[in-house]
Amino acid sequence: MRLSARVDYALRAAAELASVADGAAAGRSRPVTAEQIARAQEIPPKFLESILLQLRRGGIVHAQRGPEGGYWLARPATEISLAEVIRVIDGPLAHVRGQRPEQLGYQGAARALQDVWIALRASEREILELVTIADVASGSLPGRVNDLAADPRAWS
Repeated sequence: MRLSARVDYALRAAAELASVADGAAAGRSRPVTAEQIARAQEIPPKFLESILLQLRRGGIVHAQRGPEGGYWLARPATEISLAEVIRVIDGPLAHVRGQRPEQLGYQGAARALQDVWIALRASEREILELVTIADVASGSLPGRVNDLAADPRAWS
């Protein structure tokens, strides 16, 4: 699986916002500036601004302008999956040559590849929809993810 730098930065920014969501019980955390996020996560500031705009348009974050302005998560971090952030930034989870796997037409000996790509997408989706921004921010991942990551074969 390849993730773009935009997705990596978006996930890191969302996790950073979740980690400072001290007002979540009141329905909204304090705004965090793009500069603060960029500094904390070592993300190029101009690149981050365009990513935050995408996240705002995608309903992941809210923004407020002005001296007290900044960004905060639009919903509790427990309700935002990694898959949702990825889709907002890069679109559907799995494409082959720019097409959805179910739209591919393989012939002959390669026909089974379509099922492989669909199974791969389902596997990715299972993990990416299971893990939330809150899980990442807290460092407490679901057991299934920990089990997979603990397998030495996963690291090679």
